[in-house]
Amino acid sequence: MSDLPRRLRLAAVNIDGVLLNDTFSPLIHQFVTRRGGSYSADVERRVFSQRQAVAGQAMADSVPEELTGQQALDAYFEERAVYLADHPVEIMDGAIALLGRLREAGLPAVCYGGLEKSHFDEHLGAYAALFTGPRYICTNEVRPGLKEITEHFGLEHGEVLFIDDVARVAEAARALDVPFIGHPSTFEHSHQAELMREAGARHVVGSLNEIDGALLRTLDAEAAAGTVWAGSEAPKSRAGAGV
Repeated sequence: MSDLPRRLRLAAVNIDGVLLNDTFSPLIHQFVTRRGGSYSADVERRVFSQRQAVAGQAMADSVPEELTGQQALDAYFEERAVYLADHPVEIMDGAIALLGRLREAGLPAVCYGGLEKSHFDEHLGAYAALFTGPRYICTNEVRPGLKEITEHFGLEHGEVLFIDDVARVAEAARALDVPFIGHPSTFEHSHQAELMREAGARHVVGSLNEIDGALLRTLDAEAAAGTVWAGSEAPKSRAGAGV
């Protein structure tokens, strides 16, 4: 893709599940099932891409133990430290090449996610030059953060392409009519691919290598024409799935 974008000005790429491997789904599944809860699509809807306080309460509500949201959150991060000792955070296959293709397409990239910037610095700091300033935006307080990221750069909805692994972000993208590429988790118990289809996402990839020049040109043309979500069915209304 050598010609400049017609509409897209920025790519916002989620950190965990897109640039870094998914260490959240397996751990949340473990948290729920070890405590006698049932892991379901509804659990994922209520936990994923939520503010930490909201996610903690949702995890507490998903198990039969009597836990406050803060207790659930504290227990989760304790278990996460143990889990990561045997299942370390790794850069996803094709992640760095994807950033290169975005740059070649004329799209500066910014990274975002719910953890503090230290998470970005530790795992992607060596590649910080591949991102435009501020390089990483923490969206914990503004989940899912599409409007806030767009406004941070002084852009309009439709000028930012979002690449994320969570269906709730797809729902927010549809509500705002902004370009979206889904990269759902391959975790065996994950419901995100199914939920993205329910959300009406049309561009869903199984590998970052599928996000190539042709797909970027397609998204750019759709964004210019205002047809990013044309032809897809509106998702059913759900509690907690707001923008």
